[in-house]
Amino acid sequence: MIRVLVVDDEALIRTGFTHILNTTNDIEVVAAVPGGEAVRTVRELQPDVVLLDIRMPDVDGLTILAELGRMPQAPVVAMLTTFDADEYVATALRSGAAGFLLKDTDPEELPRLVRTLAEGGTVLSSQVTRRVVDGYLDHGGREPTAVRLAGRLTERERAVLVLMAEGLANTDIGERLHLSTGTVKGHVTNVLGKLEVSSRVQAVLIAERAGLLTAERDEGAR
Repeated sequence: MIRVLVVDDEALIRTGFTHILNTTNDIEVVAAVPGGEAVRTVRELQPDVVLLDIRMPDVDGLTILAELGRMPQAPVVAMLTTFDADEYVATALRSGAAGFLLKDTDPEELPRLVRTLAEGGTVLSSQVTRRVVDGYLDHGGREPTAVRLAGRLTERERAVLVLMAEGLANTDIGERLHLSTGTVKGHVTNVLGKLEVSSRVQAVLIAERAGLLTAERDEGAR
């Protein structure tokens, strides 16, 4: 059972997400609270996944994200956002957010996205992905630092990183590359270490900056 905490200042959002997720057999919303109660609730209930509003009137979602990241057993955190909150995306990624979901995400998609988060996958709602990339990645050319970091990766690690960019969990990457889940976990750990980042989303953004994903798309188009 995947235990989820929903944190949002709007009661309607909390109720809606709770109802959608609790209709599944493998996901349980253990609590749905406003921002001021988030850290205490995480300490008490220790959820696997936290869906956290990035911008709330009572407390800043980014502040909560940073506090959760300092916990010994930090949960996976995905930010709930709207298009007008794009200016916060870069900071959240640097602080370890595992992904972004729009508050109006298709109800049929929401459980799948939560499962992906719980399995270690990267989640960027399709509507958010382009905004994230266009918002603060330099498309005028490859970034030298990103190219240098990506150059540390082996061919297999680059293949794993490209599949991470597709949002695949370790088990799915293993199936695609015919590797055991344990082997994939080892590759993911190496990728994060060599890229000097702490989250899969940050790794994917470096891959984008280094041109790895563009090269992969170009290769696939041939």
